[in-house]
Amino acid sequence: MGLAIITGGSRGLGAALCDLYRDQGWSVLEFSRSAPHDFSVELDLSDPVDASAVFSEAFASLGDFAASEIIAINNAGMLEPVGPVEHVSPGAIATNLDVNVLSAILFARAFVEAFQDHDCPKTFVNISSGAANKGYAGWSLYCAGKAAMENYTRSIALEQSARPNLIRAISVNPGVMDTSMQEAIRNSPLELFPALERFTRLKDDGLLAPPALVARQIAEIVASRPEPGGVYSVNR
Repeated sequence: MGLAIITGGSRGLGAALCDLYRDQGWSVLEFSRSAPHDFSVELDLSDPVDASAVFSEAFASLGDFAASEIIAINNAGMLEPVGPVEHVSPGAIATNLDVNVLSAILFARAFVEAFQDHDCPKTFVNISSGAANKGYAGWSLYCAGKAAMENYTRSIALEQSARPNLIRAISVNPGVMDTSMQEAIRNSPLELFPALERFTRLKDDGLLAPPALVARQIAEIVASRPEPGGVYSVNR
């Protein structure tokens, strides 16, 4: 049986990924603050030290789970705060980076530490964004976090290249989806997010992909055993 480990699986793409792998007969472990599923573990990603302990404890509880394949998907993330850098409080900056960077790094670390020696196909998937390679006024922290995690994932791939039980590390750009994050973007004040009109048009023109479709394409990318360290985009 395969094991899929997913952060932020309470809604949107994360929930769609949970549904997809469950439907395919995989065992799923989900981490989120609301922990809505019977396979969920509750944690607060804005507290990285506590989150790290929760990850380690949850992975240790799996014991000698004989998985035929293991996939860890770093999906959780937050957009807020939105606005010019000088208007963002130090506390809001810290919270964003705790969720989008520090806890994501600690998730990857705990996964590698726990499953390095498992003799089966293993993949760490970082859910990225076009914002990793393009700056947006008002999204300085979101862009920075996505860029940081792409390069962190490349570094994991390089470290793993010489390991006997390779963990394949990749990033996936899911594109624009019809999720609550897109709704939050459309509700952003224009003075805080000058690119608002572009994202409003995407919704009006029906160009936001359903999360279930994107989840299926992500699973197909992972199943194709792509080159480690790459950034892969879903097909529309």
